[in-house]
Amino acid sequence: MSELGFRTTARVRPRRGRGCLAVFVAFVILGGAVAFVAVKGQSYLANAFTVPDYSGPGQGEVVVQVSPGDTSRDIAYTLEGKDVVKSAEAFTRAARKDSRALGIQPGFYRLREQMGAKEALALILDPTARILERVTVPEGRRVSRTVAILSEETGIPKKEFAAALKDPESLELPPYAKGGAEGMLFPATYDIDPGTTANSLLREMVARHVEVAEGLGLAAGARDLGFSPRQVVTVASLVEAEARRPEDFPRVARVIYNRLAEEQRLELDSTVHYAVNRYDTVSTTRKERAVSSRYNTYRHVGLPPGPINAPGERALQAALKPAPGGWLFFVTVNPDSGETKFAQTYSEHDQYVAEFQQWCRANADRC
Repeated sequence: MSELGFRTTARVRPRRGRGCLAVFVAFVILGGAVAFVAVKGQSYLANAFTVPDYSGPGQGEVVVQVSPGDTSRDIAYTLEGKDVVKSAEAFTRAARKDSRALGIQPGFYRLREQMGAKEALALILDPTARILERVTVPEGRRVSRTVAILSEETGIPKKEFAAALKDPESLELPPYAKGGAEGMLFPATYDIDPGTTANSLLREMVARHVEVAEGLGLAAGARDLGFSPRQVVTVASLVEAEARRPEDFPRVARVIYNRLAEEQRLELDSTVHYAVNRYDTVSTTRKERAVSSRYNTYRHVGLPPGPINAPGERALQAALKPAPGGWLFFVTVNPDSGETKFAQTYSEHDQYVAEFQQWCRANADRC
């Protein structure tokens, strides 16, 4: 009997058909939900792991600068800002997969607009994409001649170099330069790109001189020789001007040091050439050797006040490590071949001078 007074049976037979249908419908709904979530999840994950990117090699031309110290991400944002790539992240991901990206050099690059990230990376790694020229300054050039070479090769006006030279602090000259660039503009080959200025190029040349000088141990080596770094660089400039063959560089340095020790005048034509601003002959006239300039080593004992040109590494090395020997004289008897003879006595030296004079008689326009 129920609570309402109705009679009930002790057993109720279950309705099997309707129960199975409910379970089936539940499974269908659950399966659809799972499928929906799977599809949406896959779409979400795809969106999460892909980034906006162009495809193809791009078009047009864009000049992009990579600054010193830029990381791959810095470069990526620069490329995105120039519309070279669609997103910085696309380029960054491409760079992570290529170890060469770590070697991208500072400079200016000619790229294209709307490139695929991989294509942009490949192009920036291509040496032909970098915009630069090169200028070579040979050893033994004075500042005036160096400026002429730089201006001619780069198109930068001489007046801009002149202005930079008047601001020695901006060139970051070493203390022993005493505010002058002579001898401090290292002879080498330099890259020129659209961002190069007269000041930046001269500063790079000074930095290269300092790097080489420090690498050779200029300060300590000069101290061991009993000279200042400036004096050693001056000796190196004399060696650069006078020596011709590599094996003669340390010998010429030894002659200079020996004459200084004996307090003999150096009597070098190269210093007179500097004093009178000439460099087109191998000898000097009596009138030129009589000038009162402190650079005239025919009149004044000791070294000139400073370097007379920019010595290279070989000359600096020779000035720091002169060859052993008692020579007091040397003569380049044949300027064409560079043959140079060394002597300890004046009489021997006089014989070599006669050989040089014979060469001069055959080459009068060059003496």
